[in-house]
Amino acid sequence: MKSKIKLFTILTAFLCASQVATAQEQEIISLSQYARIGQGESKTKRPVEIVDREIYSPKSVRFSADAKKIYINSLEGGKTVVYSWPGLKKMRTISHRFSASREELFRYDVGEFDYRYYSEPSNAKRNEFMGKPVESELSADGKYLWVPYYRRDWDASAVSPSAIAIIDTESDQIVRVMPTGPIPKYVVASPDGRYVAVVNWGDNTVSLIDTSSGDPRRFRYVGHMTVEKQLSQEDLGGTDRDSTCGFCLRGAIFSPDSQHLIVARMGKGGIAGFHIPTQQYLGSIMNIPSTPRHLVLSPDGQTIYASSNSAGAISKAPLSKVIQALEGARGKRVDGPRWKSTSVGKGARTLDISPGGRFLFVAVNQSSELVVLDSETLQELSRMNVDPYAVGLAVAPDLSAVVLTSQGHPGTGGGNAVNIIRIRADDSATSIQLKLR
Repeated sequence: MKSKIKLFTILTAFLCASQVATAQEQEIISLSQYARIGQGESKTKRPVEIVDREIYSPKSVRFSADAKKIYINSLEGGKTVVYSWPGLKKMRTISHRFSASREELFRYDVGEFDYRYYSEPSNAKRNEFMGKPVESELSADGKYLWVPYYRRDWDASAVSPSAIAIIDTESDQIVRVMPTGPIPKYVVASPDGRYVAVVNWGDNTVSLIDTSSGDPRRFRYVGHMTVEKQLSQEDLGGTDRDSTCGFCLRGAIFSPDSQHLIVARMGKGGIAGFHIPTQQYLGSIMNIPSTPRHLVLSPDGQTIYASSNSAGAISKAPLSKVIQALEGARGKRVDGPRWKSTSVGKGARTLDISPGGRFLFVAVNQSSELVVLDSETLQELSRMNVDPYAVGLAVAPDLSAVVLTSQGHPGTGGGNAVNIIRIRADDSATSIQLKLR
């Protein structure tokens, strides 16, 4: 009984802190460890410790549109785990395992789709599988959560079409599953609500889904766009798909007017551009630190930020100059504008920006850290140790916290955890800085 009262008191205090944290970002803020959800024991003491065996290799996390829930993708567990926010009460587990009883989820028309299956399940039933959820994306209206699967579990080499689930965010149930290209690591929705782009890591392609109807049963593929040349999967069975992925397409953003799509080429470097009305590949900008992985836009839509994994860098450039360079590339590789960059350490993975655009938050994988930067100067403001190995993160819409996933590596004994880091306003300070408590 005493432990329940204590937890209630802590959560109540956190709610109050969340309200305070909505203060303007010009004020100084501080970071502190608040909670951990996951397997194993934590080496760092936190006010809230939640043991959850379903947090198995968590790859990414996302807030719901109303900020009342967080969705955690457990890659190896084949599940999306849903917690209330900020109460951290487990609400639901969404299973990505499909048997014959869920066949109706696959029965709708998918439109233009011609990706070849280079491997088949032993029972010849392609739609009976466990999907490994990677990233996620909310529809423009927040009604649906799109979750792509790294691969279907029967496709060991990830050379055949994978799939993407569409989840109703009111019921937190899967309402449809659509096929994708090989290894769809990323998905992004256009601001105007007309399209969802599925970025296929495995073969240099991006697939465009028409979502303008607002009805998941009517969503259809209307195009498949290619960066330079599509990579055949025919001879890739048994290979390391992190090496045999071509340009290894990853993070992506739409321009605010939904006219352009920009995609990170993590494998061979550069960022690629597409003109959405014509579905034309415009070319690629190469003047950016190698291995760009994640892209975000500033809230005002003026600046593009990128994290570069092996280079360990965070970079920025004016979006208008990036689009101008892509429009003039004529399908070729060009230098493009100069990017302002700073080093944060190797393994710069997921990047997010605060609601007001003042701060950048990045998960640094190799050092297992959360790093905070000033978005204007790219000056480093803070570092905080988290569970190994940091990979995904999301900033609360009210700037009350950062939620960070640590995927871990086999045999290390680490990872399999979600860290919740509280952000608090500090009215007493007189200069802009972030500091730990």
